[in-house]
Amino acid sequence: MASAPKKSSYGAEDISVLEGLEPVRRRPGMYIGGTGTEGLHHLIWEIFDNSRDEAMGGFCNRIEVVLLPGNRIRVVDNGRGIPVGIHPKTKVSALETVMTTLHAGGKFGGEGYKVSGGLHGVGASVVNALSIYTRAEVHREGGIHVQEYSQGKKKANVKNIGKTKNNGTIITFEPDIEIFKEIKFDWNTIIHRLEQQAYLVKELRVHIIDARECVEKIKDTEIFWLSDLGLELPSISYYFEGGLVSLVKLYTKHQKAVQDTIFYVDKWQDEVGVEIAFQYIDDMSSKIVPFANNIYTPEGGTHITGFKTALTRVINTYAKKNNILKEADGGFTGDDVLEGIVAVVSVKLREIQFEGQTKSKLGSTEAQGAVATVFGEALTAFFEENPDNAKGIINKAVLALRARKAAKAAKDSILRKGALEGMTLPGKLADCQSKSAAESELFIVEGDSAGGTAKAGRDRKTQAILPLRGKILNVERARLDRMLGSEQIKNLVVAMGASIGDTFDLEKMRYHKIILATDADVDGAHIRTLILTLFFRYFRPILDAGYVYIAQPPLYKIKKGKEIFYAFTDEEKFAIVGNEQAEEVDESTENEEEVDEAEEIKGKRSVKISIQRYKGLGEMNAEELQETTMDVTKRILKQVAVEDAEEANKVFDMLMGNEVPPRKAFIQSHAKMANLDI
Repeated sequence: MASAPKKSSYGAEDISVLEGLEPVRRRPGMYIGGTGTEGLHHLIWEIFDNSRDEAMGGFCNRIEVVLLPGNRIRVVDNGRGIPVGIHPKTKVSALETVMTTLHAGGKFGGEGYKVSGGLHGVGASVVNALSIYTRAEVHREGGIHVQEYSQGKKKANVKNIGKTKNNGTIITFEPDIEIFKEIKFDWNTIIHRLEQQAYLVKELRVHIIDARECVEKIKDTEIFWLSDLGLELPSISYYFEGGLVSLVKLYTKHQKAVQDTIFYVDKWQDEVGVEIAFQYIDDMSSKIVPFANNIYTPEGGTHITGFKTALTRVINTYAKKNNILKEADGGFTGDDVLEGIVAVVSVKLREIQFEGQTKSKLGSTEAQGAVATVFGEALTAFFEENPDNAKGIINKAVLALRARKAAKAAKDSILRKGALEGMTLPGKLADCQSKSAAESELFIVEGDSAGGTAKAGRDRKTQAILPLRGKILNVERARLDRMLGSEQIKNLVVAMGASIGDTFDLEKMRYHKIILATDADVDGAHIRTLILTLFFRYFRPILDAGYVYIAQPPLYKIKKGKEIFYAFTDEEKFAIVGNEQAEEVDESTENEEEVDEAEEIKGKRSVKISIQRYKGLGEMNAEELQETTMDVTKRILKQVAVEDAEEANKVFDMLMGNEVPPRKAFIQSHAKMANLDI
């Protein structure tokens, strides 16, 4: 992105103070979103973001993040260094002010930064408050200045400990175990986030090192860049000259492109920097990745509103002007033009406002107008200069429009008011008696055989059974109209009663537990994956509400003398049968295998053992299924949750999408981890 105007001066007078630090330890969730894994990693983001802001201003081109032994994190940059002079208001070092005072920094009214994470960039002071140990080392104007802290309080005044040829800041911190009950940094989480940041700042080199197992003693006073020591440590570096274009290429590398040329614009408008890149692919979903001052805003905000408005307007205008869109088709909706788009939208503002402390949604109103203007003008020019790309994009939108109308017709034909109120429920559904969704459960079972057993073993008051015949349609590869043509999916939609698509209403769900009960084999796993794909793509609110569960039926029924045991894993079976005897058990596809247990005590009568391996729910009788899988006091259910929506989207796309190479690569790389029971 084109750089904002630089200001060479950055001194103590550029640091302004808003309020004290004490509230942070009392309510850490207000500042970092929580004290779980996400909040723990947020500490790294806050310190990294300060360094990244230096890079955004053109004062830094290298950042190093190191995971040290003892749960410590070290973040280094070669920026200007935090000012160390006496602050005119606090009368102490500006470094101490930044590290010990909430909302103190070069981003709050001073001229230290033209663009930054903004007023909610709680940064170093919050990390300091939530750490049992923090060390700030500043290399500035030839001197090395150091101060250490604990739980936000300084241990001593800032000291000048020597001379240096470097410029920059080193922050080392160790999260406080009193705040974070479990301190475990995840390597993949860190590299994923920092890779994304490297794409967003052109020509910024980000180096990440895992030194947690390093046996050599590392002293901060002896090094600046740990990577310069030449230690054999796990590490990864990122450096991208292409910026957002490179990021779009990453997201679309395994996809079939609709347009040959990636759209890109980078321009300032009314003191708002707008940088956008996108490419359409042959897919039905959309992916828009939004950033504000390089902070990921998963809930979007005003910049995304401006983007969608301009996209819909320009495509409609061009399509009508060039007679691509027929009169009978009407106009494109926002959903029509978004189908298949992969876009990154990044804005930079001098004064930025977020909705919420964790910066998940941009609230700055000026961003909407700036994005709409810049993007609208650039997209119009792009279409004029690239007519083939424009035609491909609009033809895809036409397909989406017609599919939308076909889907509406199909939906209207099956989702009648009566059906949704339970008056015309699917014939194969054995509904429960209760009308309370909170206590009602819907078991989705595999085939009529399992369905019959489940119906006989259920609690009729609260448990409904819907058997599915075979494998349902893979909705990752099908539009809504074709999907609703599937009898199996139609039955499920009507049974749940909450409609689908833009008319979906979670409040109308007839069951608050949707339990997937498939066989414990490859086919069962495939059917379960197909159903989860359906829920993720078309019923995401059900997943977010925590209504979807996976039943865990036992693998074995073991009769040991007169006693009966159920084992859910091979380990449980071995524990029941005994390790010596377990080796003699034939684990072939035979339903039953009888063996004798070895005598444990001389003269003791041997006990006869019978082991039955369940290959499917249909092999259980109603009593067995009820006792092991349906009895709420004994059963085991796994709740399905979406912890990382972006990663989940990638996995579904890879495993269930049209592109074979990424799926093949995944299977090959994870083949040794598979435990197949075919």
